[in-house]
Amino acid sequence: MRPLTERWPKPILPIDGRPVIVSLLHELRATGLERVTVVTGHLAEEVESLLNGFPLDLRFVRQPRPDGSADAVRRGLESLPALVIGADTAFRPGDIAWFAETPGHAIAVRRDPPPDPPHRPPVRIVDGRVERVLDSDPHNPLAGAPLWRLDEDFDVSLLDRLPGPPFELAEAFQRLIDAGVTVYGVEIGPTRDLTRPEDLVVQNFPYLRR
Repeated sequence: MRPLTERWPKPILPIDGRPVIVSLLHELRATGLERVTVVTGHLAEEVESLLNGFPLDLRFVRQPRPDGSADAVRRGLESLPALVIGADTAFRPGDIAWFAETPGHAIAVRRDPPPDPPHRPPVRIVDGRVERVLDSDPHNPLAGAPLWRLDEDFDVSLLDRLPGPPFELAEAFQRLIDAGVTVYGVEIGPTRDLTRPEDLVVQNFPYLRR
């Protein structure tokens, strides 16, 4: 998203004229969640200022360096089970609530937007269970979404000593799978992502989409 993110942190950029993270928090509130941890890094104070007074019990944790997704989860994790959600994506209303009801460990996938390696790899799912978190099959239509569920027996030590960034959390889940633990793949509806500067235009002005 550079150069935009040199001035504004990605979570406060808008989709449909509203900051993505605000839309996300409204969805979380609709699921019945009351306590949310927001892990901030780049331009953290802008995110914190924007969310001041939001009607949820918010806790802010800063990640002092961009040490990747596993480090962010490790810093923000208070208890299990827990949902982990990327704050640069708008989800279809109701999808987060539906996903949250999944028992066990789970990873969300979507067909729209489709896989676009290397930043949005496919996820291999067989009979509802994830086999490869980062699949290499170019014909696989299921892309990983930034929505994860850690069950109450998640081994937090899996978040330590991971290669990367990027994709540390994906590696942690793959180690879980390789150890014989079931991770469910849950297909959700289309998402709207802010990945490139032009996404900010097409997501806010639909008539410009091709």
